[in-house]
Amino acid sequence: MSAPVRFREHLDACPLVAIIRGVRPDEVEAVGAAIIASGIRIIEVPLNSPDPLDSIARLAACFGEQATIGAGTVLDLADVALVAGAGGRIIVSPDSNPAVITAAAGAGLVSAPGYSTPSEAFTALRAGAHALKLFPAEAASPAVLKAHRAVLPPAVPVLIVGGVSPDTIAAWRAAGADGFGLGSGLYAPGRSADEVGERARAYVAALG
Repeated sequence: MSAPVRFREHLDACPLVAIIRGVRPDEVEAVGAAIIASGIRIIEVPLNSPDPLDSIARLAACFGEQATIGAGTVLDLADVALVAGAGGRIIVSPDSNPAVITAAAGAGLVSAPGYSTPSEAFTALRAGAHALKLFPAEAASPAVLKAHRAVLPPAVPVLIVGGVSPDTIAAWRAAGADGFGLGSGLYAPGRSADEVGERARAYVAALG
């Protein structure tokens, strides 16, 4: 099964993406297990984490059959191949760099770039993006998303990233959000796997 098809299955099963920025390789398997036990099936290790490729490789080895594992904060073309080599299957970026998007899609990986305006969104889609990340969501609103949704292709998932809490999920979903990226509300350096699991379950419960 291709990475984009599997990603969509995992997103449909649970529309949450765990962003575990700052995770260390020596804790990543326990944190990943707690996240997956909650029902979340997409995990992103940002590349500005300690030894991120090692963490991605460990997650892919342990959970690659159960979840879509990949990298966030991917800014450089060369990083796409490094993530793929570590077993990553999704490339998430804070921007809409056509070169990174095209490279990820061309390698058979999922491309989920960040955008904040319709112009950026369509630039990303023309380059081959499979999903869009509205980022930072703190600078937007459900009303803004609803306006974007009026022009974006309905089949393209839009994920909300930045400041998402269990209390805000319902309003975003009503405006057309297909999923949510969970950052420091889920994981932060020093937080135990048990606490991450508890927070993950709270987010899943908020989906209704």
